[in-house]
Amino acid sequence: MSLFDDTYRTITEPAEGIFRDKGSKFIAYAYPFRDESTLKDIIAELKAAHPKARHHCWAYRLSPDRSVFRVNDDGEPSGTAGRPILNVLLSQDVTNIIVVVVRYFGGTLLGVPGLINAYKTATLEALDSVDIVERTVNDVYAVHFDYLQMNDVMKIVKEQELKVLSQNFDTSCTIHVEMRKLQVNEVVGKLETMEGIEVDYLRTI
Repeated sequence: MSLFDDTYRTITEPAEGIFRDKGSKFIAYAYPFRDESTLKDIIAELKAAHPKARHHCWAYRLSPDRSVFRVNDDGEPSGTAGRPILNVLLSQDVTNIIVVVVRYFGGTLLGVPGLINAYKTATLEALDSVDIVERTVNDVYAVHFDYLQMNDVMKIVKEQELKVLSQNFDTSCTIHVEMRKLQVNEVVGKLETMEGIEVDYLRTI
């Protein structure tokens, strides 16, 4: 796997951006986003905060490989809201992020080009106001071993600077470790050459 495939860009804190046009106000809210099940709560919270807004349009991208995305125009003409928001996420190459743009209607129709520009610009304003950070793509593995092998296993963990997420030391031991994708072949290879040790892939984060 190349170094490029081993990293992704995202945000680590919420951000806001505002764009105004002909009396309409577009407020973009960007959030770190890793779980689609939280979508309803985010939308409900913004609708409660902006009960008089006409539209709450959104787009998100998920997963380190940027393969999961959804858009919603929330009553705006098709393709004028969710897609322009998503296009900004694509052009900025960010993932694990959701942007919701709240629109207050100003009484004047903006037309398709005007709407596309408004949703795009509000989203850009939000992303311009926050640091976009680079994260590595990491895998989580469970390592099962006998108590007498603990020193050997923990030596590899220390040498490779692996992050231990959880540990259970008994007669038979299990630790959950997080490692960068680029390390996987080397680390798993070393562990599996040790007799009686089992290594199981759990997830990618």
